[in-house]
Amino acid sequence: MEKDLKKQIEVACQGTEDILVKDELVKMLGISIKENKPLKVKLGLDPTAPDIHLGHTVVLNKLRQFQDMGHKAVLIIGDYTARIGDPSGRSTLRPKLDPEVIDKNAETYMKQAFKILDSEKTEVVKNSEWLQPLQLADILNLTSRFTVARMLERDDFKKRFNGNISIAIMEFLYPIMQAYDSVAINSDIELGGTDQRFNLLVGRELQKDLGQRQQIAITMPLLVGLDGVSKMSKSLGNYIGVTEKPDEIFGKVMSIPDSLIIGYYRLLTRLPKTEIDSIEKQITTQGENPVFAKRNLAKIIIGILYDKQQAEDAEQHFDIIFKEKKIPDEIPEFCISGEDITEGRMSIVNLLVKSGLAESNADAKRQIIQGAIKANDVKITDINLIFNTQGLKGMIIQKGKRFFRKINIQ
Repeated sequence: MEKDLKKQIEVACQGTEDILVKDELVKMLGISIKENKPLKVKLGLDPTAPDIHLGHTVVLNKLRQFQDMGHKAVLIIGDYTARIGDPSGRSTLRPKLDPEVIDKNAETYMKQAFKILDSEKTEVVKNSEWLQPLQLADILNLTSRFTVARMLERDDFKKRFNGNISIAIMEFLYPIMQAYDSVAINSDIELGGTDQRFNLLVGRELQKDLGQRQQIAITMPLLVGLDGVSKMSKSLGNYIGVTEKPDEIFGKVMSIPDSLIIGYYRLLTRLPKTEIDSIEKQITTQGENPVFAKRNLAKIIIGILYDKQQAEDAEQHFDIIFKEKKIPDEIPEFCISGEDITEGRMSIVNLLVKSGLAESNADAKRQIIQGAIKANDVKITDINLIFNTQGLKGMIIQKGKRFFRKINIQ
């Protein structure tokens, strides 16, 4: 275990939005070092979707930092709370998920989470282990400890109540069930995004009410997406998936606004604060081109998700496409089959959709109008362009600067 209390405090606090309560955290860390007893650091994940993006890794990175300092990471898979659905930031009731879907998502979550966490030092538990056996009397006992007024202190509940938007009683159960998770494992610290602040505080209250030492609640900022405006979200398309290919991740990181660079360093890497401060100083006061910091950031992120060699390869691939403006050596191949061809001809719109370079005919036309499509390095401007399919063999279709397809005929 890391024995330097000052260093533990610095690492624990780095990049956080809020710590409730910091004085208690300092005291708890000091006792932990003195007694050589690791703290139990809790993070709950509800597997409501099959994949995670870098926004989800912010709290995972913080949990990994606690692991590296010698503390015990407890990852709670909310297979039972996922059936309720976290109301955080929601204006409507979440749709119910089948247990089979939740289990399948949980399996995928684990594979992706362990790109960040040390799997050998992580205890993984499902909260169905203690929530499912609860009897009605147990649930009534838990709910009796909280008032409706307390629940309505939560921002999203308050907004819905004031807006005359329905709130299901079941939704009130979510923060109570998450709080019971803390009781079940007797957690010392719980991590979450800023949207989880209310839930984490309810955990502190329930622990105190049931005679446990109150956990420290640490909230992390929500990661801003690639657009530099909204939080990272798949629905907004401003995300980087943790399973995306290294080349794609590198290109996306290089596309972020300069204003996000230091925030990404603080939230997505485990570099010491002093090193990040030095990078910030080089950009802001010494006039260093931010592109160098972006390159380094991209390689660090890929190194975490994959390995250093693939990070180096991704940088080389980026240079081939962007700096040297060459076509990469390895290009995904798209084979045109007979069912794609009409009388030996194929439209550019159909080709883009079939090859996966466009999501729909409308998207394909929009890309062409915006000048994003090239064939053998010649820009396509005609949305009605028709190819003779034999002439397509070996052609390189390019969308933007990063996406290529080499055409073949089956």
